[in-house]
Amino acid sequence: MSIDPKTAFAALPPTLAQDLLDAYAEIVTNYAEHRWEPAELNGGKLCEAVYSIVEGHLSGTYPARASKPRNMPAACLALEKSYTKAPRSPRIQIPRMIIALYEIRNNRGVGHAGGDVNPNQMDATAVLYMSKWLMAELVRLMHGLTTDQASEVVEALVEREVSLVWKWGGKRRVLRTGLTLKQQVLLLLAGVTEATEAELVSWLEHKRPNDLRKAVLRPMHKDKLVDFDESTKAIRLLPPGVEAAEKLIHSLSKS
Repeated sequence: MSIDPKTAFAALPPTLAQDLLDAYAEIVTNYAEHRWEPAELNGGKLCEAVYSIVEGHLSGTYPARASKPRNMPAACLALEKSYTKAPRSPRIQIPRMIIALYEIRNNRGVGHAGGDVNPNQMDATAVLYMSKWLMAELVRLMHGLTTDQASEVVEALVEREVSLVWKWGGKRRVLRTGLTLKQQVLLLLAGVTEATEAELVSWLEHKRPNDLRKAVLRPMHKDKLVDFDESTKAIRLLPPGVEAAEKLIHSLSKS
């Protein structure tokens, strides 16, 4: 990662950056907790923040706070006509993604009664990943990063808040007893972007690192739950591992 996630939006007015980050954090947190309707509703707030930032980026002046245009689709389409010499991403691609995200928020039974469908996981998933794309594209534009680098920054912007894990500085402890080592690893990795084998050994208070590697980390790597780089000893959740961790958190929160 080439920039610190904490400074990803330092070029923006602090209140505008906070509007963006708060909306994104709400989407990520509500999705992780399987609260589909709030996850979708916050997509609207994110659209307002992203639109305000893109319009400011194109005009050269950022507003202090996010605001909602009177007609969001028309305002987004107007950017295409007003800034014809600007790159396609802020002029066309980001605004059109905003329109798609705003449509789900307004006309799929979330923002108003009478939509075609009730709030659901499929729509909330679309909201989550469109939001991640928008965030990553903003980071890419503002810092000249590759898409992979920008995505990595966005993943680190919001740590998954796992109430089952106690945190203090660099220390972490799983509070729920009776869990397997694999379940504990999922919970510990769900709250960080990346961890080392040494950190996991410390957090688990495991006496035999070689046994943890053989019995847990290598099998989880083989099952595509984590990526375990044995040369650097770095470990991070893969998409199937993120899904497994979120299901585990959801099941434990109800028990």
